[in-house]
Amino acid sequence: MHHLLLASVVLALAAGARLAAEDWPQFLGPQRDGVYRGPAIAESWDPQGPRVVWRKQVGQGFSGPVVVQGRVILFHRVGNEEVVEALDARTGATQWRYAYPTSYRDDFGFDEGPRAVPVVAGGVVYTFGAEGQLHAIDLAKGTRIWSEDTMRRFKVPKGFFGAAGSPLVEDGRVLANIGGTTAGVVAFDAKSGKVLWTATSDQASYSSAVGATIGGRRLAIFLTRAGLVALDPASGMVQFQRPWRARMAASVNAATPLVIGDLIFVSAEYGPGAGVLRVAGSTLSELWTSNDVLTNHYATTVHHAGYLYGFHGRQEFGQSFRAVELRTGKVRWSEERFLAGTVTLAGDRLVVLRERGELVIAPASPEGFRPLARAQILSGVVRAYPALSDGFLFARNENTLICLDLRR
Repeated sequence: MHHLLLASVVLALAAGARLAAEDWPQFLGPQRDGVYRGPAIAESWDPQGPRVVWRKQVGQGFSGPVVVQGRVILFHRVGNEEVVEALDARTGATQWRYAYPTSYRDDFGFDEGPRAVPVVAGGVVYTFGAEGQLHAIDLAKGTRIWSEDTMRRFKVPKGFFGAAGSPLVEDGRVLANIGGTTAGVVAFDAKSGKVLWTATSDQASYSSAVGATIGGRRLAIFLTRAGLVALDPASGMVQFQRPWRARMAASVNAATPLVIGDLIFVSAEYGPGAGVLRVAGSTLSELWTSNDVLTNHYATTVHHAGYLYGFHGRQEFGQSFRAVELRTGKVRWSEERFLAGTVTLAGDRLVVLRERGELVIAPASPEGFRPLARAQILSGVVRAYPALSDGFLFARNENTLICLDLRR
C-alpha cells in the first residue's frame, strides 16, 4: 500500500510538472481552441498592473508569438526581411535569428509584416510568410531544414492581405491553405517538404485550420475562402464540406472553426454569419445559424461549459463582446461597443486583450460580464494574438513585445 501511495504521489507530481510548464506551440494554444491549461493566473493586480518581466522592440507583423521549451518564437519583418527569432522566455535575449528577403507590399496600407503565427512540432518551427513562403527551421539551432515558395509553385494570386493562415501539423504532415487553383490545400512532408497531396480548388482564407477527432475519425478542418471543409490528413480526401462565404468579393473568412465534441462552431463576417453544425459521419446538420448572434470578424471564439464567448460584428464599426448558448444561439449578455480584441480561456476565466492594449480578466459566466482586473499593457493597436504559457503572457503591438507575469 505504501508503494502504491508513493507511486500515485509521483505520478501526480509529474502530471503537475507537465501542466505547470505547458507550452503554447501554435496559434490558439496546444489544442488550437484558445484554452490555457497551465497554472492559475492572478485575478487582481497592483494599481500599475501585472509585473512586466521584459520588453523588446520588434519589427512589423500581425503574427503572434509562440512559446516552446523556454523559448519565445517571434515571426516579424525587419526592413526587407521576414525574420524568425528565438528569444529566452525569461529575459527576452535573442538565442538565434533566421531571415530571408521579402518584397511584400500591402495594397490597403496595413502592416507589411507576416500574418500567420508560427507552429512548433517535433523540434521544428514552421512559418508561413505574407508572400506564401513556407519555411521549416530547426528549433534548437535556428537553421533551415527546407522551404517552399508556395505562391510561385502553385500559382497563387496575392489576395487582399497576403497569406495569413497558420499551417496545421498532423502526424508528420504540414497542411496549409495555399489557395492555388489546383491546390487549395497542400500537405507537405514535415521532414523534407515533399508534396504529399493536394485537395480542393478553394482560394485561401485568413483562417487557420484545426485538427480534431470526431466520431473516431481524425480530421483537418479548414474554413477556406469558399467555406468549411474537412479533410483526411493522411490522404486529403474530402470528408464533408459546406459553403460559408459572403457574396461580396471583398469578404474574408478569418476565425478558426471551433470543435466541441461532435459540434463545430463556424463564424465569419460580411454576411454568412455564425452557426453550430453537428457532424454525423459525412453529414452536417444545423443546430442554428444566424447573422445576428456571434459573427467573428477575425478573433476566434472560446467555449466553456456550454457557452461561447467572443466578439460580434465588424472591427471598424465597434464590436460587441458576447456570451451565447452553444446549442441554441441565444445571446445571454452583450457588452456593446466593446471594440475589437482577442479572447483566451484560462480555467473558468476569460483573458481578453482589447485592440487598444487593455488586458481584462473576467469570469466565463453566462450571468454577465463582470471584470475582475484591468490594466493598460500596451499602447497603439494590438491585433496579434498573445501567447499564455506557464503563467506568463506574451503580447505585442506594432513595434513592442512584452512578457507579463500573470501568476497568482
